Amino acid sequence: MGIGMLNESSLHSSLKKWYQQPGDKIEERVDGYIIDIVRGDILIEIQVQNFSAIRAKLNSLVKSHKVRLVFPIPVEKTIIKFSDLDYHNSEQKVLSKRKSPKKGKLLDVFDELVRLPQLFKSRNFSLDVLLVTMEEWRLNDGKGSWRRNGVSIVDKKLVEVRSSVLFAEKKDFLTFLPSTLCYPFTNKDLASLLDVSVNKARKITYCLKRMGEIKEIGKRGRELLYDLE
Repeated sequence: MGIGMLNESSLHSSLKKWYQQPGDKIEERVDGYIIDIVRGDILIEIQVQNFSAIRAKLNSLVKSHKVRLVFPIPVEKTIIKFSDLDYHNSEQKVLSKRKSPKKGKLLDVFDELVRLPQLFKSRNFSLDVLLVTMEEWRLNDGKGSWRRNGVSIVDKKLVEVRSSVLFAEKKDFLTFLPSTLCYPFTNKDLASLLDVSVNKARKITYCLKRMGEIKEIGKRGRELLYDLE
């Protein structure tokens, strides 16, 4: 797939091919939904961003099926900008090519997980996080975000899957709480030990609380206090 495909279609397609194993069924219909991969009794859905878009589907499927959500986090991204594009042929003029300064981390999963942490209350649900390198193709067409000076993101392409981390059950997320964390703790305590923003720490504690792994037990000044459930 080249430029001109829907945003992220190449990334989704490549991840599906990478994840596929012999015997898997592709694009199967289950309970009225099209499933990316059916592996035995496990339904596998690949979502490259925006968990909200798939939340209703997952909530429905986990009631009677084992469901695994696969989510990529780009730990390295190369931004390639094109001009004079005619996507009906293979000729593309590269204006620039550079590495993005932003490096994704496993903790970034909480940016999306805040939209459906309650799914981990079901034993049928699991999450496989893939740490990947990728290319982001951009087109200097004047139609994109003002933050990119009108440059559009027209495709994302997988380069390599470096590793994967499977969260088979909700208690697996407790590994994000540092061993040096003193209980009870605040979001500021957690942010300091993880070297992340307080906002990111809030997303972590929100998810763990909705999963039933931690609980609010009071306040320290204006800060909420958390302890293990």
